[in-house]
Amino acid sequence: MLYDRIINQGTINEPGGKPDPQFALPSTVNWMRALRILIEEQGIDFGTADSFYSMHARRSMGALEENTVLEQLFLGLHHLSAIQQFRGGATSADYSRVGILAWYYGIANAASAMTAAQSGSFQEDHAGTARLWDEQIARRGMAMTPFCWRVSSLVEKTYKPEIVAYRNGSSGKLQTKPSTATDALGAAAGYLSGTAKWHTWRTEEDLKRSRDFKNLGVENFRTKAARTLRDQRLEKKCIGFVHQAARYRGKANYREALFLAYGSGTETILNGFVEDMSVVLQAFLAMAGAFAKRKLGKDLWEEFVADIDAKKAFTTSAAEVWV
Repeated sequence: MLYDRIINQGTINEPGGKPDPQFALPSTVNWMRALRILIEEQGIDFGTADSFYSMHARRSMGALEENTVLEQLFLGLHHLSAIQQFRGGATSADYSRVGILAWYYGIANAASAMTAAQSGSFQEDHAGTARLWDEQIARRGMAMTPFCWRVSSLVEKTYKPEIVAYRNGSSGKLQTKPSTATDALGAAAGYLSGTAKWHTWRTEEDLKRSRDFKNLGVENFRTKAARTLRDQRLEKKCIGFVHQAARYRGKANYREALFLAYGSGTETILNGFVEDMSVVLQAFLAMAGAFAKRKLGKDLWEEFVADIDAKKAFTTSAAEVWV
């Protein structure tokens, strides 16, 4: 009954019917599994991340900048602790939606810590955080694989070859749960491609409302003039890991109620999902922490980790992630 009402009949905000969750659920779960496989293949932890950033030196920064780095990392650790506690639940569907939200905000906090450590820059909105992290970290080669995956433009002829390179010949699909590193390459490339297409669509829709587009007197991008205008806009758009994470969070936060929570096969598909989110967020936090340690200096970093484990009210130890 509920499926027919929401998917086929629709709601006030989507009177034509909501999108069918049967397609989105596997890709949601499989992207996280793919990331976990690639992370474990790379062996990302605080030690390997500290080595990765060994050439980075301490940056002189004021107390407000230092405090921002520490605050954002602490927030991210708190989100990780929540997800790790979800692992003990008997029913994954109970935690999957709020787990994704905690996972995303942990990623966003860690990304903000990195940009604050790098340049003293900080953004409070989702789009700004994603853009800043991509510009200051990923584009400069300061993110570890697979977090470094990005497309340098939303022009199709530019980003498609980049995604093919990441895929590296893999036949893995986002709709099939990966079990090997080769499978994971294909699934992760599929999610990056889908995110690029989604941002392209949003950019096109925004452009259609612009004065420049309306002055062309067209309704689509079939003419050369319209395509040129579109590509000029798309060329300036870059998509990185935090953009993907933000889109991922948006699905959980705004998609129809049935997504992640309805259907006899949902629990089977969600098996291992919370554990995968925990592994991925911990790896991202380890990377961000290692970067912050280099920028803050060893003494402040060790004081920060020790203080957390002496005073924290949640479960997860800072030393578990950052030592």
